[in-house]
Amino acid sequence: MSVLLVGMSYRSAPVTLLEKVSVGDAERDEILGRLVGEESISEALMVSTCNRVEYYVEADGFHAGLSAVIREIVDRTGLEIDDLTPHLYVRYAQAAAEHAFSVCAGLDSMVLGEQQIIGQMRAAYQAADSVGTVGRTLHDLAQKSLHAGKRVHNETLIDNAGASMVSVAVDEAIAALNPGFVAGVDTAVDSNILAGRSALILGAGAMSSLAATYLGRCGIDRLIIANRTVDRAQNLADHSIEAGIPARAIALEDFADVLDDVDFLVSATGAMTPVVYAQHVADHGPLAIVDLSMPRDVAEDVAGLEGIALFNIEHLQMTRTDVPGRDDESSARAIVAEELESYLSAQRAAEVAPTVRALRERAAEVVDAELVRLEAKTPGLTPKERKAVESTVRRVVDKLLHTPTVQVKKLSSQECGGNYAVALQQLFDLPLTSPSGLYADTDIPADLMVQGRIGRLEQALKGTETNGQDGSSGNLILGGRNA
Repeated sequence: MSVLLVGMSYRSAPVTLLEKVSVGDAERDEILGRLVGEESISEALMVSTCNRVEYYVEADGFHAGLSAVIREIVDRTGLEIDDLTPHLYVRYAQAAAEHAFSVCAGLDSMVLGEQQIIGQMRAAYQAADSVGTVGRTLHDLAQKSLHAGKRVHNETLIDNAGASMVSVAVDEAIAALNPGFVAGVDTAVDSNILAGRSALILGAGAMSSLAATYLGRCGIDRLIIANRTVDRAQNLADHSIEAGIPARAIALEDFADVLDDVDFLVSATGAMTPVVYAQHVADHGPLAIVDLSMPRDVAEDVAGLEGIALFNIEHLQMTRTDVPGRDDESSARAIVAEELESYLSAQRAAEVAPTVRALRERAAEVVDAELVRLEAKTPGLTPKERKAVESTVRRVVDKLLHTPTVQVKKLSSQECGGNYAVALQQLFDLPLTSPSGLYADTDIPADLMVQGRIGRLEQALKGTETNGQDGSSGNLILGGRNA
């Protein structure tokens, strides 16, 4: 069994396609259930954010697992395979683990070093765990990835390169209303940049809370929180009031009534269809709008309106901001490499445990059989003498096995270590167990470009190609576009 990752992110796909494959909380549990219902998949975890949609599964074969995941995406979205595959990236085995670690460290984010992904990964794990689709493999991967991410944020200054996508997006909006403002720099020295300004926030979840906090740090005078559940909006408003920022809550359906009273509109509702249309904001400029949702909360026709400045995920893709802290990227990657090697070493060592256990069981069987034969040949031994003989025999066997079992555990923690377990199995005629493709050497190159091989993928989807180089520890980029 090996970890397979199938994903799509802002690096590999346009926002319009990301919106189509994104997954809401309401349908996530059913998708996870369908995935583990596949014969080739035993565990499943899914991360769906405004920047990425990634499926992590434990699969008993590369092609079988890949076909199951892509079939799920195709069936759910109705997209054609030819339209989907050029934008997917696939990581298998060790490469899947490396990607997860980098994601949690904020190294694969639109805004380098952003911290929100840690919470999003944790939430994805908790959601999968709550429906029973996470086992030991994905549990270990998720926990170690989160640990690596925490170390990066605690031990480097990479956060300065972009504490969150929220801060970058809001900075862009502030710059639209404040000529001469330098996004990502002036907010660090001017906490009153928004003095006299007010903002309307749609939604009351984590992204909305982050936006409210950041606007407060920038000196916003007043906040209005709109949400479908007014009580939740009031909770966020109360937190803002406690922080010294006047705020009030309204129903989401009433947001258009207060647009004349605000300078900023930040939307993060999590709705699956647009909430803000051109008719809502057409006569309310100047207005800076920040759309933090995926799928988008703000309809496309808003962008062309006079007096309206719209900043959404697609805009951020084209305007990634370089700010202080980027120099710590190399330190962050070193931490990720260190944590990844520690994780892989532990997994390799754990994989040899069944072999060591089988060896000791085989030795115990041999000792028991020989003691029975000895008893038949030495009927005159007293119980005390027989016990002494048995203890001596078992002690000799234990001493003989001690060094090879300790050494095989040590050697198996190294790269290519799975070969030592296989050698032990063959030397002592033990049941053969193949090392997991996540940690063992494999035949597929580290970067396999599958360009123009849609026909082969279609065969896999039909179940006609489930065998192959299933020991891959590399990257597969469908359509030749590396994410």
